[in-house]
Amino acid sequence: MIRPELVGVAEVPDGPPLRLFRRGADFMIVLERNELMSTRMSGSEVALGTMTCDRLAGRAAPHLLIGGYGMGFTLRAVLARRGSDARVTVAELVPGIIEWARGPMAALAAGCLDDPRVTLEIGDVGATIRAGAGRYDAILLDVDNGPDGLTRPANDGLYGPRGLAAARTALRAGGVLAIWSAAPDARFARRLADSGFAVDEAKVRARENGKGATHVIWFATRR
Repeated sequence: MIRPELVGVAEVPDGPPLRLFRRGADFMIVLERNELMSTRMSGSEVALGTMTCDRLAGRAAPHLLIGGYGMGFTLRAVLARRGSDARVTVAELVPGIIEWARGPMAALAAGCLDDPRVTLEIGDVGATIRAGAGRYDAILLDVDNGPDGLTRPANDGLYGPRGLAAARTALRAGGVLAIWSAAPDARFARRLADSGFAVDEAKVRARENGKGATHVIWFATRR
């Protein structure tokens, strides 16, 4: 068996560092003992992008906000699904993630961050949301393992009543807040509905071949 090789360490503001490992052709981003993402299991991250775009069908020149970049699977899915009229803002808190995308994982990134439709912001996606009243047709959040704030406690603020109210304000009428999670959370689904969204919960597989663990994406449409 090929042993994983440590490629780099990225500091997380107010949280433990992330580590990038490579095993053969595969990459994994790890937080302490938790594997947050890997190139072997990208199906649900791709689905976050494609299924959100499907819900925006018919909207001209949509503006989407993605937080955070991760390994870029969601961003690349959005760019492949939408035409040249789309605009995509990517908010990534950890500069090291972007350094990995432009360095050891440049082949995987395939130039997506340099696409003319993409604007990259290094910073907290929560701040970007709060500054964007009525700006976005969709907000796609994959900044943690779900509404639990595993990576850093401050992420909890995105999923509480105030964070959801800010996201609703940042969306245009009929806009979509899409949130990825490693597991179901009935209380959070109710919180979304109580925050003024029509909620659709989708179960998707971790692998693009339909295998692997089952993840959850909530699609919350602003009423």
